[in-house]
Amino acid sequence: MEKQIRNIGILAHVDAGKTTLTENMLFASGAIRSKGSVDAGTAITDQMELEKKRGISIRTAPVSYQWKGQTINLIDTPGHADFVSEVERSLYIMDSAILVLSAVEGVQSHTYLLWHALKSMKIPTIIVINKTDRQGADFRKVVSQLIKELKIQPAILHNPVDEGESGANYTDLWDEDGGDDELRTITLEALSANDDELMERYLEGANFSRKEIITNIKAQIKENNVVPILSAVAKNDIGTNALMDAMIEVLPPSSPSLANSEPAATVFKVEHDPAFGRLAHVRLFNGKLTAKDVVYNHSQQTEMKIATIKKNQTSKYVDTGVIECGDIGILSGMPDIRPGDILGNPAGVRAKKQLQTPVLTIQIHPEEESDYGRLGEALEKIDAEDPNLGFRWYKDDKEMHVTLTGYMRMQILQAELMSRFGIGIEYDDPTVIYKETPVSSATGFVEYTMPKPCWAVMGFRIEPGEPGSGVVYSSEVGVNKIHRKYQNEVERTIPRALQQGIKGWEVTDIKITLSAGEDHEIHSRPGDFILATPMGIMDGLMNAGTKLLEPVYRFHIIAPEESLGSIAGDINGMRGVIESPEFEDDMVKISGLVPVATSHNYGIRLSSITKGKGIIRFEFSGYQECAEGEGKERPYKGVNPLDRSQWILHYRGAYKADDRM
Repeated sequence: MEKQIRNIGILAHVDAGKTTLTENMLFASGAIRSKGSVDAGTAITDQMELEKKRGISIRTAPVSYQWKGQTINLIDTPGHADFVSEVERSLYIMDSAILVLSAVEGVQSHTYLLWHALKSMKIPTIIVINKTDRQGADFRKVVSQLIKELKIQPAILHNPVDEGESGANYTDLWDEDGGDDELRTITLEALSANDDELMERYLEGANFSRKEIITNIKAQIKENNVVPILSAVAKNDIGTNALMDAMIEVLPPSSPSLANSEPAATVFKVEHDPAFGRLAHVRLFNGKLTAKDVVYNHSQQTEMKIATIKKNQTSKYVDTGVIECGDIGILSGMPDIRPGDILGNPAGVRAKKQLQTPVLTIQIHPEEESDYGRLGEALEKIDAEDPNLGFRWYKDDKEMHVTLTGYMRMQILQAELMSRFGIGIEYDDPTVIYKETPVSSATGFVEYTMPKPCWAVMGFRIEPGEPGSGVVYSSEVGVNKIHRKYQNEVERTIPRALQQGIKGWEVTDIKITLSAGEDHEIHSRPGDFILATPMGIMDGLMNAGTKLLEPVYRFHIIAPEESLGSIAGDINGMRGVIESPEFEDDMVKISGLVPVATSHNYGIRLSSITKGKGIIRFEFSGYQECAEGEGKERPYKGVNPLDRSQWILHYRGAYKADDRM
């Protein structure tokens, strides 16, 4: 077999056994001499001190090993939903994936999110049903869930034996004595749905060898028509070798066809190393990168020089000096590089997939006032490693805010600031992140002609945009009125000008047109238009007026039928909308929409009224108009462009926050 590279992500809902399975694979391949333990804090892919202490994965951890002559780059991702941003950045560097489920809990809330992302990005996936030794394990029930809830076409390879017992194991379903005609039937029906020849043979009662089944799965998984399903007991190292073989047999390798083209890479992880500084983990889609190369950072519009290139061989970095097409490596010597940056040609890089939109913000304070400056610098460093932190430092107001994906994320941030920087923090209750949008059409005007030398005169037409349209900008002004280089600065400044509107929130669903204006042949500078643009935009927003938009969840609840009345009452009380419920056995499925502001803690209430039998899953649905009297306005942070004199002084560097005291 020709040597190939496979970049394979391993994903799961927390506590499904993903990291233990990863340790097993590294040990079986000979990459490590002894297996670590998640609970003991010795797992190879949990390198952060916080991961070791808490026994959970926080950061994505790529490790490489060899199996049967093939290179596997295994990308271990966090299973806790609060760290889904790490999964986001990993998805678009994977060739394929392993999704791990528990044989007891089956499809859980985070499983839906992960599966829909894998499916939408057409990432070929193997599903491993783990922990078949636990009391209550039910492999067939989980397969049924996968078919009903996730709508997958299962290609089952294992037949579990002695489920729910300490000696649980499996047999190969396609061996002569593998048994269980029901599981074979499910698989053959899934495979034949996309293969007429196989369908004909199946209807004629033909027997199929394991080789035929594997060959058919390999052909169909490329088109994401089927999902192979395996069984495992990771803690007893049962199913590990079978999974590793299946990864080689059916999952597609990285494509080498673009090896001689222009380099195209994406940065999916950034970490700080005491010796080498900022390290950038990259996936190379096209071309080749070599140490000392100068590569163009498309995201930052600048060139960067690669100092060294390394590879993560389990717990140590090995200098390789090169990354070949399709491989993963670690670059040093780029102090300003950030996760998500695209290096080289962006056309060669896979598009990103956002799994979760932060809808809560929280203000952070240092425990000691003397740590204020150090805290801001520390958060800037962490934000450079995890941009989804959404750190905002409003220096004029002496406020620091981060976006929140969950309380676990906040606790980890608190612990990280103490362990890495020795800074203790306190934080306020979270606030929902609202947005605002224009109520009507209006014109904003700015004339910045004094004190000279300066000259920027502009008129902006402000109009409400379609819901979900974001920001749409255009210009009707010819370059004979405002030079092209100045208009470019206006367009680049628009997003920054909309970070806060007249109600204190980011402005969206807005159409902005540069409708009039002029520059001056002698007095105009690019900075004049950068300064003037927020003034003109805010003037237009004041004239148009704005209304608040609030984030909305789409919820899915599965609960005992007798709790329907209580749940419906709760949803109505939370200003939610319920769709027609679906009944199955003694359970009810309820879906609908509900504002984040009223519902983000509802899981606790649901557990109480259903005695722990209810399951709720939230998906971010978007923003909708906030009901009258609801929502929360907030003061403008920093210097408001509507305060003309202070804004000009601020921009020119003459205005200080303390001047207002």
